[in-house]
Amino acid sequence: MSDRSPLAGFARSPILWAGLLFLASIALMPRLAPLFAAAFPAIEPPIYGGDSFFTLWLFHAALVAISSLAAIAIGITAGVFATRETGSAFRPLLEALATIGQTFPPVAVLAIAVPALGYGAEPTFVALTLYGILPILKNTIAGIASVPAVIREAAAGMGMTRFEILRKVELPLAASIILVGIRTSIVINIGTATIGSTVGAVTLGTPIIGGLVSDKVSYVIQGAIVVGLFAILTDLVFERLDRRLRRFAVDDRGRGARE
Repeated sequence: MSDRSPLAGFARSPILWAGLLFLASIALMPRLAPLFAAAFPAIEPPIYGGDSFFTLWLFHAALVAISSLAAIAIGITAGVFATRETGSAFRPLLEALATIGQTFPPVAVLAIAVPALGYGAEPTFVALTLYGILPILKNTIAGIASVPAVIREAAAGMGMTRFEILRKVELPLAASIILVGIRTSIVINIGTATIGSTVGAVTLGTPIIGGLVSDKVSYVIQGAIVVGLFAILTDLVFERLDRRLRRFAVDDRGRGARE
């Protein structure tokens, strides 16, 4: 019975252990100084001595969150527009622009944005937003397109307007597919945000870039550990949310079938 208890299930959760490792990497990194000193005796000090890793993570997370919200707003809006009758002709163009935005090297985007926006978080925000749009746009289009026409027709037969069909039928049924795009976008941006430190943005890439410039490998490893655990934890959270969303959709369809 104890093996099936909620507490036992929570203790086996990958999210719990990934979260604990992530928190430990932020809070206890200075305590690992003897370990890094033994591994890299020529590096002094062995632990990155700038802003704390918690401070770096706060700036990093804020930058990813704001740029991801912008990418979500643009991606879903453009995806919905491309699936409407008035916007279907623009669908190839929107997909092409989003693809170009993601395949364009983020360093090049920063180089172009810096003269216009200056150094700091602003050019990084532009690069992350452009990089985040494509997965969300493509999954929004794919999710809405996957809704069977018979369901749309049934909703229209019930007297729903086009907006009501979109809000109450198409988007809820496409939510799990759209969420996959959001998940991919955010996880990619967590890693990509590190390059923002090359133009003065404060991120978890600061110790990585600093370590590369000063030839201090231990700083690179420390920054990479925190970024990697942050990305893993975020991905696991979205995976759990995706499973619950799919389970809710299945239960909802089952109730609809019984009715």
